[in-house]
Amino acid sequence: MEQTVKQISDRFPCREDVIRQLYRFYGDGDPFPPAVYLYGHTSTGKTSILREFLSHHLEDTKCAFLNAIECYTNKILFETILNRLTDHVPSADNGYASVASADCMRDFVGHLSHLLDEELSYVVVVENADRIRDMDHNVLPMLLRLPEVCGLNLSVVLVSDLPFEKYFVRTGLSPVIKVFVAEYSKKDITAIMKGGFEKVREEIRINLEQMAEIDKRINVLMELPTEFYDNYLNMFLNVFFKVCRDLKELQLVSFECFQKYCEPVLDGSIAPDDVTKLWRHIFKTMKLALSTIYMRMGSVNQELLRPTQQESSESLEQVQTMKRLARNLELPFYAKYLLIAAYLASHNAAKEDKRLFMKNHGKQKKRLQSVNAKAKVSEKMATQLGPKSFTIDRLLAIFYAILDEKVGLNCHLLAQISTLIHLKFLIFASGEGSIMDGSARLQCTVGMDFITHIGKMVGFNVRQYLCDFF
Repeated sequence: MEQTVKQISDRFPCREDVIRQLYRFYGDGDPFPPAVYLYGHTSTGKTSILREFLSHHLEDTKCAFLNAIECYTNKILFETILNRLTDHVPSADNGYASVASADCMRDFVGHLSHLLDEELSYVVVVENADRIRDMDHNVLPMLLRLPEVCGLNLSVVLVSDLPFEKYFVRTGLSPVIKVFVAEYSKKDITAIMKGGFEKVREEIRINLEQMAEIDKRINVLMELPTEFYDNYLNMFLNVFFKVCRDLKELQLVSFECFQKYCEPVLDGSIAPDDVTKLWRHIFKTMKLALSTIYMRMGSVNQELLRPTQQESSESLEQVQTMKRLARNLELPFYAKYLLIAAYLASHNAAKEDKRLFMKNHGKQKKRLQSVNAKAKVSEKMATQLGPKSFTIDRLLAIFYAILDEKVGLNCHLLAQISTLIHLKFLIFASGEGSIMDGSARLQCTVGMDFITHIGKMVGFNVRQYLCDFF
């Protein structure tokens, strides 16, 4: 057991507890559990660990990995499971036909018993399992009891981002083993990213091969100690960890910023151990990357982080790139207003909503304390401190306040909020997956320049409704 855990942990650090649980379920030689529900936030390694463990560390076990988004009907789901478990691949030679036709659950169970060998073990992994809730009412209960029905040593693993309590069937569901994969902590992310220093350095070396003074730069790069990268990661995560905890996104943005961070060291203008000067050099780059961390739109990040020679030309290029990004973003009309409302909710105090969005809000008494409070420095402005969380009710209240026309609250409007969350323009601060009941709290991830250009596209002055500019 420990040898298997160590081998997988070398590839997926900080996940020893999850690997041990999987080994207890599938690696001891006992009959497999009927169903296991593996859930947790995105980018926590759920599917990757499952693939590594089931595909390379279990003998005499056939595995079928499928995505519930692709298998959007019962027939496609059943036939895909049969094809994967029997190693059948639809091709031109067989007329792209499945190994057997399964139009209903009865046919599916019959083909399982007929086509599969009783002496072997089988595991079916269904990703995005929450989509099964949209299928017929008997699909989910039957998947949880599939070994009992077909009489095979078969286990169904459901992988999802939602807790199992979100699944509701009137007839009830069989007991299922739940395995929660927690988010990576700051310490975990630091340890994982530190292990990738050699890979990052090799990628930068390849990029430097097309530049002048190759030998000198590469020699300096290869002599950089690990402490140099450790200092950079501590600096990077102090800025980005509060806004983003997605490991993939952090690795992507970290690599882009690290190239800019290394430039003065490779040129010899700044010493590798001069952390203060390096921070001053990378501060503006990180600030720009922070406003576009989830926006993978072509080469936007590369354009933002591209080195320029003059400060004025750099600022002009940043503004032009942000305008291009906002202009190319094809959002519906109401979604743009929802995004503006989310930004206002994230960067204004809730107590100021009445004064900002109501016509008859009453008179405001001028006191010395309030006058002094308005004399804000840049570091204390709400737009500089970062986004605050807000509720769905407050988001919709601001949306209706800033929108000139009357729009009813319908499913299309709520679907556009889900679209903004899917695009990572909004992220969950708490209550993930509970938009309908109003208990969720969200944060807006876009920056001031970006939302200003979105406002210009719909003819809305964002600055007029921000407390920082009163």
